[in-house]
Amino acid sequence: MSYPESMVLLIEELAKLPGVGIRTAERYAFYMLGASKEEVQLLTDLIVKVNEGIHSCQDCFNLSEASLCHICSDPTRDHSLLCVVQEPKDVIAVEKSGDYHGVYHVLMGALSPLEGIGPKDIKIKELMDRLKKNSVKEIVLGTTSDTEGDATAHYLMKQLKPLKVKVTRIAHGVPVGSALEFVDKATLARAFRQRQEV
Repeated sequence: MSYPESMVLLIEELAKLPGVGIRTAERYAFYMLGASKEEVQLLTDLIVKVNEGIHSCQDCFNLSEASLCHICSDPTRDHSLLCVVQEPKDVIAVEKSGDYHGVYHVLMGALSPLEGIGPKDIKIKELMDRLKKNSVKEIVLGTTSDTEGDATAHYLMKQLKPLKVKVTRIAHGVPVGSALEFVDKATLARAFRQRQEV
């Protein structure tokens, strides 16, 4: 026995979400089937609100409901310290640490020649324009430690060098609480290359 057509279409649409397979999509569909009209309406309204109301901050390209995101508009943040990240979700990850109090610039991607993504395809020009207008003392490169993130950081270092501003890169290496025997060799090699004097 198959599902009614509308249920099949709902499952197919839910299965398009990242990380959601058919079985999970079926569970979501059955949850919605058993939910109250108010719960379903609230979910529907929120999906539409997010889709229509969330956009990029005009300064940093982080997610925002206003022209400036809550970080760029916060006068208590250190606007002379700028962390460059690849995606808005990276801002959330850094914020969770609680140790960074500067502002951000979201590139909206990383350089990937194999996928045809070059400097013009991400927000590098906007970063350079922003640095000309604002007084920034330090730029923290917070790109990922994969091939694309490293290529992006290397490209940015070359572009930023003439500006004579301090450029740092977040450390990558052995995760806190992990045993050396379980760390992959590339991560361990990087940790040794980037070791610091104590």
